[in-house]
Amino acid sequence: MSGDAPLQSAASKETYWRTLLTFGVTRLVIASVLLLYLAFGVNQSALLQSQRQVWQVCMAYLLMGVVFVVFAARYRRRFFLQLVFQVSVDLFVTSLLYAAAGGAKSGLAILYLFPLAGSAILAPLTLALFFASIATLFLLLDSGYRILSLASDTVFAQTGLFGAAFLASVFVINRLAAKLIRQEALATRRGIDLQVQEAINRLVIADMGDGILVVGAGGEIYTGNPAAGQMLGLTMPYAGSLRRLTDLTALMPIADAFFAWRLRPGEDTDLNAGLAKFVAIKPADEPPGLGAQRSIRREVVTHLKLHFATVETGGVSDDRTLIFLQDVSAIENQAQQLKLAAMGRLTASVAHEVRNPLSAIAHATTLLSEDFENGPQARLLKIITDNVARLDRIIEDILKLSRKAQLQHEPLALAGFFEETIEEFREMHGIAADVIKTAFLHPYRIRFDPLHLREVIVNLLANALRYASKSPGSIRIFAVAGSLNRVELHVQDDGPPLTPEVRAHLFEPFYTNSSQGTGLGLYMARELCRNNGGMIDYEYRLESADGIQGEVSGRFVITLAAAGRD
Repeated sequence: MSGDAPLQSAASKETYWRTLLTFGVTRLVIASVLLLYLAFGVNQSALLQSQRQVWQVCMAYLLMGVVFVVFAARYRRRFFLQLVFQVSVDLFVTSLLYAAAGGAKSGLAILYLFPLAGSAILAPLTLALFFASIATLFLLLDSGYRILSLASDTVFAQTGLFGAAFLASVFVINRLAAKLIRQEALATRRGIDLQVQEAINRLVIADMGDGILVVGAGGEIYTGNPAAGQMLGLTMPYAGSLRRLTDLTALMPIADAFFAWRLRPGEDTDLNAGLAKFVAIKPADEPPGLGAQRSIRREVVTHLKLHFATVETGGVSDDRTLIFLQDVSAIENQAQQLKLAAMGRLTASVAHEVRNPLSAIAHATTLLSEDFENGPQARLLKIITDNVARLDRIIEDILKLSRKAQLQHEPLALAGFFEETIEEFREMHGIAADVIKTAFLHPYRIRFDPLHLREVIVNLLANALRYASKSPGSIRIFAVAGSLNRVELHVQDDGPPLTPEVRAHLFEPFYTNSSQGTGLGLYMARELCRNNGGMIDYEYRLESADGIQGEVSGRFVITLAAAGRD
């Protein structure tokens, strides 16, 4: 070590000064032990023969040790000079005690290891070996002097062994200390690099428009960026309480997509593979204790595009999955406007170009059926009649989508509306009066086109009737107050819940798993709700129809604009 050359960084300086301070504290311990030895030592000790002088040396050594500690703690300058001065004082005091105690036979040569080890740790190898050579030379000179003085009990070979041990110890300790210091410096540099990289990553992720969730294999949410919290209406710190996707009913669509993706590993490892999942999220209150926050924004439902990527941890911990969330609500709204414009042009052509031929086919089939009332021809004519009627229903559904909602200046009372609609539906399908039950409808008034709302409710009731048990109360309709001046209509039945595969395509046109449907009912319901400023989705909720917390169950939820309460 030359000057302060090894102290190349603040971390290295702190390490050296901390070691020097420890070195000083050890010196105080050794000086205190020597004083105790003088106070309670046996009278035969050669060291006690000149007890007064030795006592003064030890006291002076203790006081100097205190000064060295204060300097190492308070005056952190000129490290090299402090180290050389302290080691020199240690060697001088140890030599005085060694000579006063009678040389090699006293056993005090072991005290040299303390300053020599300190110099080996903190000083360059050359300087440390120099100090070891000085100590060895003094031992040899003392032994030679005692031999010449006819001290017959002096062992010269023992002194040589002490010197060799000092040199070897200094070399080994210096090499080990240098290696440890280099490793500590490397670890410090890498720690700083990691902190800088983490700060950069946090800044980049925090400013990203897309949301990022880090989840475990069981759906545990480990962290997420602010954009994800904004999209989901949740508090997303970088480190927080562990929660699961399945703990929050609002996140069930993401949970379904995540677990469906895990069943097909490797399907979506490439973010540009075009295998993204699309879900609709309706932010809701989190369960107590999870730090819920409601997102105040105009969109009632957020449409998200999901990508999944697995983070391999190499066995260090459980594997993590990154879920990339992209808000496509604005894109879908633009596509909806373009689709409605194209639908208007299409329906004008459909009304004239398709309905007229269908009417001619239906009329011709009716005439032919008068001549073929029985036999195979009658069966074929019935097939033609049924398919003509089916095509006519499809055309009628498409025409309904093109009808713009009329702005209702008069609020629509839910209680009166459902009384008429449900009564008509019961008569049309011939079901008992207690199959469909309603609740909490009376106080609510909404703004929605009555004809469009009737089409939506009839489609949902027909779908529920197809899967419900038709027992009393098997179909339930009730209203609850939503956020942002909204009213939620819940349509629920006791049939089996939808599977994730069916739910993923639930509102797609012409998608159906029933031979009796056209696949346009739910699609038409969603489009009519959008035309009226509302939204419909299939959701999992905890609350039951009577408002009591129960098991998670699926139901259709229609979100409508409120117009006051009765």
